[in-house]
Amino acid sequence: MAGSSTQGIKTVLHPVSDLSAAKAVYTALLGIPPQHDASYYVGYEAEGQHIGLVPDGRSQGMTSPVAYWHVPDIEAKLAEVTAAGAKLNEPVRDVGGGRLVATVTDPDGNVLGLLQDR
Repeated sequence: MAGSSTQGIKTVLHPVSDLSAAKAVYTALLGIPPQHDASYYVGYEAEGQHIGLVPDGRSQGMTSPVAYWHVPDIEAKLAEVTAAGAKLNEPVRDVGGGRLVATVTDPDGNVLGLLQDR
């Protein structure tokens, strides 16, 4: 088989109920301050991975952390995984700066994120 059609898991988003408390814990864990710090999202860049804190993520359907697989063509990968049996959870949307995200659910109910940077 040729090379993988993903670029690996590079982004993990965590739903949090108390952004200030979570930020303190993740800052201590990672040993660095956040690179993006806003009331709607806190993001860290650590060792080639992006770790994000999503306030009130549970109201957006996040029941646990979501790992995002980076892909070169999100529409093609979404078509491929849904044809293989994944269920569409969240359709492709632009979350800013041309970054596209979508989520699917595998046959066991695990949420898988897809992410394409333009």
